[in-house]
Amino acid sequence: MLFSELLLEWFSVHGRQLPWRNCGNPYHIWVSEVILQQTRVSQGMDYFLRFVEQFPTVEALAAAPLDAVMKSWQGLGYYTRARNLHKAAQLIVNDYGGELPNSYKELLKLPGLGPYAAGAVASFAFHEPVPAIDGNVYRVLARVFGVFDSPGTGAGKKAFYTLCSEVMDHENPHLFNQAIIDFGALQCTPGRPDCAPCPMRGLCYAEANGLQTSLPTKERELKVRPRYFHFIMARWRGDTFIELRQGKDIWHSLYQFPLIETKERVEPEDFTQSEEFQELVGIDCTVTHISEEKRQLLSHQELFIRFYIVELHTLPYALLQDYQRVPIDGVDGYQVPITIANYLAAEEAGEYFRCSSGKMED
Repeated sequence: MLFSELLLEWFSVHGRQLPWRNCGNPYHIWVSEVILQQTRVSQGMDYFLRFVEQFPTVEALAAAPLDAVMKSWQGLGYYTRARNLHKAAQLIVNDYGGELPNSYKELLKLPGLGPYAAGAVASFAFHEPVPAIDGNVYRVLARVFGVFDSPGTGAGKKAFYTLCSEVMDHENPHLFNQAIIDFGALQCTPGRPDCAPCPMRGLCYAEANGLQTSLPTKERELKVRPRYFHFIMARWRGDTFIELRQGKDIWHSLYQFPLIETKERVEPEDFTQSEEFQELVGIDCTVTHISEEKRQLLSHQELFIRFYIVELHTLPYALLQDYQRVPIDGVDGYQVPITIANYLAAEEAGEYFRCSSGKMED
């Protein structure tokens, strides 16, 4: 049997049943593909269901305030996806009459849709015979056909795209693309896969040559940069202070407490005596709580985070001038990085931040 025939036969038995598949709704398919960029299916499922319930049509998404879209995205990370989704929805309404573009070429014009996502939407929603190549597909093609080009190079991407176009079932491109993605996710997994029951055993180059762990060829590993964040959760007469992150750094367009970043790890006792800390909150204050150091690993950064809860006795000019003053109980209404959201939800923070001097307010 041909590769595509074996693949579709396997898919008919083992393929995942997902709410955005075979639903006939291009908008749902598009939203799902944006959510699944950098997100596992198991994690993205609930977000997808909540998102399309809150924004059931492209018109509803386009008309929604960006803050509402960002809030619904909280916890998924890579927030540029949400901003691009909102921007693309407005473009679809204004330039395409509210109908999602139905070709790969036009889909590539939407903000946030690269070759994989555009191929996925074009094939899943409109049955256009174009490849949708993610990490799973690179792995399957490299192993089965013995492709040694690196997926991280321009030449490698071109070689995989050409190969996938050649072996694709052009009559059922939507099923083929779903099948090869699922095959990589469930059967031809990273590391050393279980090759014994694999339907590709008679075809697979890697299995025949013992190269399962060598293909696809690895790219040079990205160096992870450590960063040290100190969030100052200041209290002043039932209010606190936040700011909107801007620029091209992580968490763009999300709110945070005043942040001091240090170049290296600093012990809390030394940090609270530092010039930067005292310039921000002044010297007429009491540090009522210091969290344990929390670690968050991003794709290219490793964050080491502490939270400092500070009771102000006088209001420093730096906080008044440079930050937004909001009621403490109103912070939950702002979209914040998941690290801050988790800390606010924790019993430890709830006990100390929402009360004065460590005692709960009535």
